[in-house]
Amino acid sequence: MTCNIGKYERIIRGIVGIVVIAWGVMEQNWLGAIGLIPLGTALIGWCPPYAILGINTGCKTKND
Repeated sequence: MTCNIGKYERIIRGIVGIVVIAWGVMEQNWLGAIGLIPLGTALIGWCPPYAILGINTGCKTKND
């Protein structure tokens, strides 16, 4: 797994993930667990759909 998410996108994904999880906790709704997806991708810096589609939003590769 190589990094395919840029710095600013990781920050945005992290914030969105935390907000969705907090909403789920406040509303006592299990749908807040969906926030784990953007939070997880932000933490590891890799997004599976981006890898499938060949998208890279800012991480440097060895060839750059």
